[in-house]
Amino acid sequence: QVQLVESGGGSVQPGGSLRLSCVVSGITFSDYAMAWYRQAPGKQRELVAIITLGFRTVYPDFVKGRFTISRDNAKNAMYLQMSSLKPEDTAVYYCNAAKDRQYWGQGIQVTVSS
Repeated sequence: QVQLVESGGGSVQPGGSLRLSCVVSGITFSDYAMAWYRQAPGKQRELVAIITLGFRTVYPDFVKGRFTISRDNAKNAMYLQMSSLKPEDTAVYYCNAAKDRQYWGQGIQVTVSS
């Protein structure tokens, strides 16, 4: 059974930081490209960051310089360090594993509000 379990979400003030974690089981973690997505109320799910098997990272412009994705293959874990958070970063954040098929976590809420 494949499981992707996110943790580390919560509420933070604008300008603050959070670190999300995703622990994966049931697949060979190092064989999968990993990513974070998010979905705000009333909006489509959007890509936040990707980290490839070779540890190459890709970010959309709206998080570039503020978010950092990383992975630890020894721990079957992926992380998203988020800083300089803005109210528009408020969303449910999802962990994603992709190879010949995709797997998703259940999502975790991040709220940025004063």
